[in-house]
Amino acid sequence: MPAVQTLDRPELVTQILPNRLSIDESDRWGAPLAQLMRRTLAQDLTSRLPPGVFIFPDAPAPPDTRMLVVTVLDAETDASGTVTLQAAWTLQSGQPARATLTQQATLKAALENRGAAAQTAALSRILGALADRIAASVVAR
Repeated sequence: MPAVQTLDRPELVTQILPNRLSIDESDRWGAPLAQLMRRTLAQDLTSRLPPGVFIFPDAPAPPDTRMLVVTVLDAETDASGTVTLQAAWTLQSGQPARATLTQQATLKAALENRGAAAQTAALSRILGALADRIAASVVAR
């Protein structure tokens, strides 16, 4: 069984073959990718949900506030120029917290070109689409 490895690095990484990655040494993320994705998704959710419904991560929350847990299962750019993000989210409420909603999605966006800016733009579009899906599922509850 092949070893599974996860890359957490500042450079942009693209899968060019099934077992080969390309690391762009000249372009870097402005912060750790997980932090950037969390901030972008939080801002997107704030703009899509009614005022006062979303509280930013790490901000004080009133008692009985429902909690949204989002997990990015995979994010990759393949050799064909497609960015894919697999994510799951759970809405929890009550004390002790119990899941009232669990969903997942696989979202894709095509790169407009091969540069770092195109990868960043595609990921931003995907996070916006993820925010749309999360907002729709949360508001329905």
